[in-house]
Amino acid sequence: MGMIRLAILNFKSGFKNYLSLVMSLAFTVLVFLDFQNILYSDAFEVLGTRNWEYVKLLIQTTSFVLGCFMVFFIWYSTNVFLTRRKKEIGIYVFMGLSNQKIGRLYLIEITLIGFSALGMGLVLGMLVSGLFQMILLAISDLTVEIRFRPALRPVLVTGAVYLAIYMVFAGKGYVNIVRSSVLGMISAAKQNEYVRQKYQILLIKAVLGIGILAYGYGLAMKEGSVSVIGNVFAAVILVTVGVYLLFGGMIPLIFQILAGRKSFLYGGGHTLWINSVIFRMKKNYRTYAMVSVLMLCSVTALAMGFAMKGRYENIVQFENTYTFQLLSSRNDLDQQARDLIEKESPIAVSSRIPILSLDQSLVKARENYSKYAFTSYSHLRQLALDTGMELNFSEPGEDEIFKISHLYLLSLITEQDNVKIEINGKAYQQTGDSDVPYLGYLQEYMSFYVLNDKEYEKLRSLGEELMAYNYRIGDQKCFAKIRENLDVLVQNTEENHTARVAIDPESNEIDWIKVLYSICIFMFLVFILASGSILFMKVYNDAFEEKERYRILQKIGTDKKVLRRAAAMELLAAYGVSFLVMGISSLFSVGALGKMMFTNLIGVNLISVLVVFVILAVWYCLSLWAYERNAGIDSCKTMY
Repeated sequence: MGMIRLAILNFKSGFKNYLSLVMSLAFTVLVFLDFQNILYSDAFEVLGTRNWEYVKLLIQTTSFVLGCFMVFFIWYSTNVFLTRRKKEIGIYVFMGLSNQKIGRLYLIEITLIGFSALGMGLVLGMLVSGLFQMILLAISDLTVEIRFRPALRPVLVTGAVYLAIYMVFAGKGYVNIVRSSVLGMISAAKQNEYVRQKYQILLIKAVLGIGILAYGYGLAMKEGSVSVIGNVFAAVILVTVGVYLLFGGMIPLIFQILAGRKSFLYGGGHTLWINSVIFRMKKNYRTYAMVSVLMLCSVTALAMGFAMKGRYENIVQFENTYTFQLLSSRNDLDQQARDLIEKESPIAVSSRIPILSLDQSLVKARENYSKYAFTSYSHLRQLALDTGMELNFSEPGEDEIFKISHLYLLSLITEQDNVKIEINGKAYQQTGDSDVPYLGYLQEYMSFYVLNDKEYEKLRSLGEELMAYNYRIGDQKCFAKIRENLDVLVQNTEENHTARVAIDPESNEIDWIKVLYSICIFMFLVFILASGSILFMKVYNDAFEEKERYRILQKIGTDKKVLRRAAAMELLAAYGVSFLVMGISSLFSVGALGKMMFTNLIGVNLISVLVVFVILAVWYCLSLWAYERNAGIDSCKTMY
């Protein structure tokens, strides 16, 4: 029998065992391809040049992340395949085949699996390309005409990226087999991810894991300025290492301690599954750690998607606080502006406030802006009364200052305590920060602060005092006409020291943010499907190793309901522990995201974790069904 024919027979007979990994790889290829289709199409150009540039940057970044994920996932899938096949193909040595021929057999077989995933992903990707864009646009709440035009370049890029990664790891497996001994190939399956059962080693790993995790969590939540990006990267690495040590030390140690307690071991049928869990935890701890990290990525991506959607809506509301704003050196333009506006539309909200503009050379602040503006507490209080906005802070002291900021999409400067501002040589302690849109769009245009009334009067001679006139119209249909009228007013103002700001209610300037949270949702799907498929694959393969044990238990009269309950508990331990570690870690990952967005994301975090729980529960049910079937336990409709 030829090598190719033998490889094809092996591929056909074992394909169902690796179907979940093939499907996950195909899904990753599908998503990567459909993002490339968007990148090389003109579907989003109707959003405008600026939005399209942002969308292209987002898709390129997402493609890079998906490429990194492909590296990781292909590495894992080829390793699983190599480990499972080593024992079987090692038998070919006794048939007179050399290691080189066995390696070629492996290479042909794994290439067939890789091309199956690639072909499935490309075909499905092209079929659902239009649907993918429709879903992306629907989630983004964008109205764009979908034009499905199959293109060769996205297919070539996707195929090249996938095959370049896949064949590297396939070649690595070939080299591994060529250099392996017969004994090594036969016993490889038993050596996979094994940890010795010494309490001392487990305890050391547990202490190190907890310590590294705690330090990583601390870095993630630490406030700072230029150091934030470094802290975030360090936290990602430390949390990954900490989770690995946690599954390699503390979690096996806990189950081992429980198994040593007779009251627990012999109560409630625990003896049927606790020792198996200990063995699986010690054998598969790297896999469980990997799954937990992937689930953490998924819940963080989903939380970011929800948060970005909420932040987009808040930014739109923030910018539309006022429809028109005039900034002038004159303080007598209010009535003229009102007359021009009210000829076309009633005024829903209006206010006016004097602000002091200082040259940036007089101000030393943490954030470098080209324009700095100040107002007194009394002036801001009057504006709050006129507009009905909340004023939730008291008047600053003579050495204090309060910042009025805008809504950040994300900021790498998260430090809020001990912030000082120096004005004309005098230091002021910043007592707080508010993103209430007192000045609307002008708050995004300049760095805006509130001073004590007396301090404001002292500084007036150092800069130019301008009057800000703010109006929100009742009838948005009159926007264009009113803008033309106000432009005439600005042009005819003496000395022309007047500027006009107009916020078009139909503007799509930040529509790219909508695409961002849609991409986050798709990244969540990629990560959660990968997590579930890896666990499913482990459970599916482990069930064959447990088949003999369950057969013996049935022969000695163990009730099938008891066996099903034991199987359910064994799987629940694997899924439950991974979910628990993810849930705890997500408090810090999503918390760090909240700090960079200057908002509380606890609610978003809980919703995201709940969504992951529901999806993981579906994977658990599928895994339990497959486990009972492969282990020889008769399936039943009722779960115990």
